[in-house]
This record gives sequence, structure tokens and C-alpha cells, in this order.
Amino acid sequence: MQFNYFCDFFITLVKILITLCMNVIENIKTIRKSKGISHEAMAINLGISQTAYTKIEREETRLTVDRLQKIAEILDVKLDDLLELEPQSFHQEIHNNESVTAISHQKVEHLYQENREVYEKLLAAKDEQIALLKSMLGKNE
Repeated sequence: MQFNYFCDFFITLVKILITLCMNVIENIKTIRKSKGISHEAMAINLGISQTAYTKIEREETRLTVDRLQKIAEILDVKLDDLLELEPQSFHQEIHNNESVTAISHQKVEHLYQENREVYEKLLAAKDEQIALLKSMLGKNE
């Protein structure tokens, strides 16, 4: 029973991570470049090889939650910034069409809410996994 729960939990967690990572890599690259941080510096701070870090930015390897948090620390940004959880303001010049502007704003707010919900689910899933692993360790001792 616990094994099935753990497998279902893990599959759900992976799906959430894949959803979140779609734009995260681009955000990491953009922020890293804007701060003038090299691949080598990122790799050293993460405790991995430069090749391994390059694979992260090429999306040839998956990011762990721990590694994503460490990248946010290295880049000196909040995890929300990497996950794009802050509402964004898009300034569009639309002549004589206020309804299109209103719809665009609604879409941005909707995306913000969806990202926030996924982020909150990810954090809750992480906490559940930690609790489960702690209980499993307690039973083995």
C-alpha cells in the first residue's frame, strides 16, 4: 500500500516538475547571462562539472528541486523569479481595441494563478515526501 502511494506520489511530482521546467531553463539562462555568471562558475557553485551544468541548460538532464533552489541562491533571485510566479505586466499598443487589452490582462493573471497553484502543489508534494521518508526511516530504526 505504501509503495503504491509512493509511486503515485512520485509520478505526480515528476509531472508537476516537467510542467514547471518548461520555461525555467530559459529564465535561468537569461538571469545568469544578465549577471555575467559563466557556466564554469555555476558548475563550481553547484558542485558539478561544467559539462553537467551545460546539460542542464540544454535540457538534456532534469533539474531536481534541491538543485533549482541552489541555482536560485547562486543567481541571488527568489525561486518565484525562476518559476515566473510574479504577475507580469505586458504593455501593448492596441489602437481602439480595449477589449483585447482586457482579455490579454486576464490571460496573464490566469497564467500567474496557474503557475502559483503548480508551485504550491510542488511544495506540498515535497513536504509530503519528506514526511513519508521520515516515517519510513523511523520504522527501519
